[in-house]
Amino acid sequence: MNFSTRAIHAGQDPEVMTGAVNVPVFLTSTYAQEAVGKVKFADYARGDNPTRAALETVLASLEEAQFAVAFSSGLSAVDAVIRTLTPGDRVLMSTDAYGGTYRMLTKVFGAWGIHTDIVDISDIDAVKSSWREGTALVWVETPSNPFLRIVDIAAVAALAHENGAKLVVDNTFATPYLQTPLTLGADIVVHSTTKYLGGHSDVIGGAVVTNDPDVAERVKFLQYAVGAVPGPLDCYLVMRGIRTLGVRMDRHQENAAKVVEMLCAHPQVERVWYPGLTSHPNHGIAKSQMRGFGGMVSIELVGGAQAARQFAEGTMVFTLAESLGGVESLIEVPALMTHLSTSGSLLEVPDNLVRLSVGIEDADDLLADLHEALSPRA
Repeated sequence: MNFSTRAIHAGQDPEVMTGAVNVPVFLTSTYAQEAVGKVKFADYARGDNPTRAALETVLASLEEAQFAVAFSSGLSAVDAVIRTLTPGDRVLMSTDAYGGTYRMLTKVFGAWGIHTDIVDISDIDAVKSSWREGTALVWVETPSNPFLRIVDIAAVAALAHENGAKLVVDNTFATPYLQTPLTLGADIVVHSTTKYLGGHSDVIGGAVVTNDPDVAERVKFLQYAVGAVPGPLDCYLVMRGIRTLGVRMDRHQENAAKVVEMLCAHPQVERVWYPGLTSHPNHGIAKSQMRGFGGMVSIELVGGAQAARQFAEGTMVFTLAESLGGVESLIEVPALMTHLSTSGSLLEVPDNLVRLSVGIEDADDLLADLHEALSPRA
């Protein structure tokens, strides 16, 4: 079956007793046992839940994977993957990445003996020259947050495997509709299902997806031991979003392309970051490993921090807010919002940078809104 058919049907057969076409929300904390130690499905809902199991089935199908584990947030999924390491291990992370992941690696796991090295992973030669003994994970975002840099997944996977390391790809920005990293050599995929997969800004969730049974078993154990499980209603909402992922991503991309064209021609815009532009430094790789360029756009403005703030505060259709990937368009200033925790580090972002999550509204309204917000103030 093709993508959108699997998004609607994988793990989501009509309910047996009633024929309901939606997976029920199983609100239970425990399960009756047939005998002492003999369970029908699970012994306790921290270990499993039927609604969660349905979500994990469709996530695995869309990422072309054998295993998926749904989490209570994107960061709890990241946490579980990092917990597979042991003190003394090293993580190689890109200079361009989500501030929350960087904060967790350095501020939480750094004290536990996990070392983080920073390099531009979109530059494979830089990765080779900076490789250090003990590197166990290479952590990649592609497209990255917030500069939308693209990493050659196959090349980095080969390098990681040659050195006994695993490659983790955060596929949140692309979604499996546009990119399937496991088919390109990645070992683990993580998602913030809060974003495009949920798609409606009404749920927090995460996921770890893999074809490695040992990784899957370890991550599942860690989740059970630590307790970072999503509620069944959260799982239902993510599944609800996944059902329309294909059509939504098509509209996100269509609108983003029009926004990019307008911004590239605007005199107040110093630079546009979008992998669909031929001027993007990684455009060729994006074209070869992705099925589209997504709905995220970042720009640098003439006029510095003040211009960025005024622009972000001046839109009406674009909502000033953190997060991304919902049906509504969002705008933010990373240096003061999502990436504030990277200030003073190698991941620090410029203060004139603005990130746009282009929604699925009417494109003419989005363009008019951006044009008005960029107009000189009286």
